[in-house]
Amino acid sequence: MNPSSTSPQTAFLTVPAGQNGERLDVFLSSQLPSFSRSQVQTLIKGGNVTPQFPVRSVKAGMTVLEGQSFQVTVPPSPKPDLPAQPLPLDVVFEDGDVLVLNKPFGLVVHPGAGNPDHTLINALIAHCPGLAGVGGVQRPGLIHRLDKDTSGLLVVAKTDRAYRSLVKQLRYRQLSREYLGIAKGKLAGRGMVDAPIGRHVNARKKMAVRAESGKKAVTYFRGLESNETASLLHLKLETGRTHQIRVHLQYIHHPILGDEVYGGSAAEARRQMLHAFRISFQHPATGSVKELFAAPPKDFEDCLSALGLPLPEWKNIVWEKP
Repeated sequence: MNPSSTSPQTAFLTVPAGQNGERLDVFLSSQLPSFSRSQVQTLIKGGNVTPQFPVRSVKAGMTVLEGQSFQVTVPPSPKPDLPAQPLPLDVVFEDGDVLVLNKPFGLVVHPGAGNPDHTLINALIAHCPGLAGVGGVQRPGLIHRLDKDTSGLLVVAKTDRAYRSLVKQLRYRQLSREYLGIAKGKLAGRGMVDAPIGRHVNARKKMAVRAESGKKAVTYFRGLESNETASLLHLKLETGRTHQIRVHLQYIHHPILGDEVYGGSAAEARRQMLHAFRISFQHPATGSVKELFAAPPKDFEDCLSALGLPLPEWKNIVWEKP
């Protein structure tokens, strides 16, 4: 059974001896490996789990006994109202479970106010017709996102199994993301910004450091090249809050160059100079570690040259523990 099927599905499940005395949601989760426990609980609450024996009510925490049977009905997933729109995609890696692509700057990841279509999600639905419904109707397959003017690597799940695995890895910080950024001013050595982030008090489209109400956010950085005007930084996320790197660098008075929202306007940069250049995760099906790389685009290198900063050998940049 598949959580993202567009057709209704029905199955009859019987409690084996080894699962006698378990909770209903635990039993069903073990029998339906494509479903998360929360998805099973949603089925139970929705009346889609019917015991084949007399019982007053069906709850996720009820105890099941050996030999009891349950009919499970999975309603069809809602059809997404997102049109498939073929757009060029720079695919770095793809198999039956996972797609990793190198997003260009200027491309919006998912539809929203002012960007109803021609987004990355529309292109992904055209590229992978089976993606619809994986992990959600409006943002199918999306594990994380990049801002419109941030370029670089983005991971997409093509199956429910892959989605659950990758979301879990992201939550427990097993999905590693590294960035390159050009920041205003001289910033050398290593550092960490540990400052909670929440919505800006007055500008609802912006984020800000909010000591009292923000969510925990941690960004690590190290200077690669610098002069009095700007610095090339290697950045690594511990958490993944909206605009995290941009907000944290503004907070320490070294905003990302070209970031007009957070104070980084500069003649040398036509967009925010931030690029997701390396990502690693455990493959949901094989268990092997995938580490993928994408060099920054030409405009990023041109900006460095205009600032008088040397171009490193991008592939040789690795995160070394202090």
